[in-house]
Amino acid sequence: MAETDKEKKGHYTAKDIYVLEGLEPVRKRPGMYIGSTGVDGLHHLIWEVVDNSIDEAMAGHAKNISVTLLPEDAIRVVDDGRGIPVERHEQTKKSALETVMTTLHAGGKFGGESYKISGGLHGVGVSVVNALSRRLEVQVCRDGELWSQEYVRGKPKAAVGKIGTCKGTGTAVTFEADHEIFKTIEYDWNRILTHLREQAYLTHGVRITVIDARAKEAHEHRSHAFYFEGGARSYISYLNRALEPRHDTIFYVLKDHEGMSVEVALQYVDDLQSRESSFANNIHTPEGGMHLTGFRTALTRTLNDYARKNSILRSEDDNLTGDDVREGLTALVSIKIREPQFEGQTKAKLGNPEARTGVEAVFASSFTEFLEEHPSDARSIMETVVLAMKARKAAKAAKETVLRKGAFGGLTLPGKLADCQSKDPEDSELFLVEGDSAGGSAKGARDRRTQAILPLRGKILNVERARLDRMLTSQEIKNLIIALGVGIGPEMELDKLRYHKIILMTDADVDGAHIRTLLLTFFYRHYPALIEQGHLYIAQPPLYGLHKGKEKVYAFSDVERDAVLKEKKWEGAPVQRYKGLGEMNPEQLWETTMNPANRILKRVAIGDAEEANRTFDILMGAIVEPRKIFIQTHAKTVQNLDI
Repeated sequence: MAETDKEKKGHYTAKDIYVLEGLEPVRKRPGMYIGSTGVDGLHHLIWEVVDNSIDEAMAGHAKNISVTLLPEDAIRVVDDGRGIPVERHEQTKKSALETVMTTLHAGGKFGGESYKISGGLHGVGVSVVNALSRRLEVQVCRDGELWSQEYVRGKPKAAVGKIGTCKGTGTAVTFEADHEIFKTIEYDWNRILTHLREQAYLTHGVRITVIDARAKEAHEHRSHAFYFEGGARSYISYLNRALEPRHDTIFYVLKDHEGMSVEVALQYVDDLQSRESSFANNIHTPEGGMHLTGFRTALTRTLNDYARKNSILRSEDDNLTGDDVREGLTALVSIKIREPQFEGQTKAKLGNPEARTGVEAVFASSFTEFLEEHPSDARSIMETVVLAMKARKAAKAAKETVLRKGAFGGLTLPGKLADCQSKDPEDSELFLVEGDSAGGSAKGARDRRTQAILPLRGKILNVERARLDRMLTSQEIKNLIIALGVGIGPEMELDKLRYHKIILMTDADVDGAHIRTLLLTFFYRHYPALIEQGHLYIAQPPLYGLHKGKEKVYAFSDVERDAVLKEKKWEGAPVQRYKGLGEMNPEQLWETTMNPANRILKRVAIGDAEEANRTFDILMGAIVEPRKIFIQTHAKTVQNLDI
């Protein structure tokens, strides 16, 4: 009697496990499998185990997934899927469970019908986690029996054994990352929440629970459960929670195209930036790929076609570019495809050509229908993208004017810039300081040979909400652009950067923090490559000067101040609070903040800039409610508040 489709779908035995090669190379070259042995690679271990549970959910066999952070840096991932098969595998002569856990490229995703769609297609995920864990235990519930096996650095301590009975089905994996591989093992609660929230938005019908059960003295026990009926629509609403929508209806489509599932949601907001998230089989592809290319191509073509059909664009010279139609856009593109071709084990980019044609076809036809059926939304969208086109043309003219007058046109540097003597960018540092008072101290303190000072008057323009043409009317921003020497926009020449260290040196008060945030936003929006290349830094001036007799000590926080007073028993000793750089004389500023032998600099990573930008959106955006919630949430944690 032939199997029905339903029976075949649920058929998952040792025969479905395919073995391609051994596991030994993983510990020798872990970066090849998880990208790095830093914080990204550490968290990638969690994603690999969760991917297997998500695959079970996408195949229709799991409804609940939990991720628990345990004491001693352990992680437990539990699902109620079918459970990994435990019977003897014919090829390896071992339990299928042991085969999956200890053999590279062994899994149910290389053939057969067990997984039509999966994220962890390489099949190295859970075995790589095993290899890079000092201890891992897996428990499987199948057919009312509970099975278990424990491993040390990828090697089983004993054979798979039955340890009791159980109800239902599922798999539980508990692992402890190996200190021999990862120098720092510290899991980021917010990073885990963000990733698993995305997975819940993208996996219909699954509930993902995240629990922090680490030591009570370090963390209060906390938990979140994610389950979203609205799927991608809910995700767009979440991303736009601190922004003002330009149209009411969120566009959404979910359709199959030649065996591929295509899901797209989008909404325009009152903002100058775009937020595009792309996924393939629920795996975030931060570098995009063919599915995102197909979406962008179809978006530009569809809006140009609509504009010409409705006489919004009349001149032949008027064409909406990709940048025009993405200004203020929040979009999610998610596909589920039978055999995804990712670039590398970390799956940052999708390479399937059919993903481009599939997304392009589904989105173009559905978005065209949306524009016709929602004329009010269509009108708001067209107003947004046409305004972006006009601003682009105005910005081009303004930028050319600035560049013609700038140093790269052969003319002088800004008058307020106290340049350094060195012409070698590797030796040269540019300090951006607030105001003439701090600028005067910094100019007196600096090493003239290698350190340049550019004072900025007041708070620079909020570039988050200003287009390039308006931005270039700001004298402070023009001075900064000219001082950097690389230009701005698509034609910038990064190899002409005049300083390889750009240091934000602001006061240790609220205004200083605000100016620093504005500068971070400026660099993140217009010079992200300088951040990625490690050229942007934040200076750390001390908060306090403590002295008794001829001895003087500087403290950079309240805690450090108290520790110094206690250690040296300086009860009643004078404590000077530095609210501004201008309060320090040049000798103090050099000794504490500018001297390379003593100073503390924080290099800005792209993640820092993104968080600054997100916070800035909330605090300085047009919508009041997110700002109110943010202030209420964080008010009690504020230190050194100047009122």
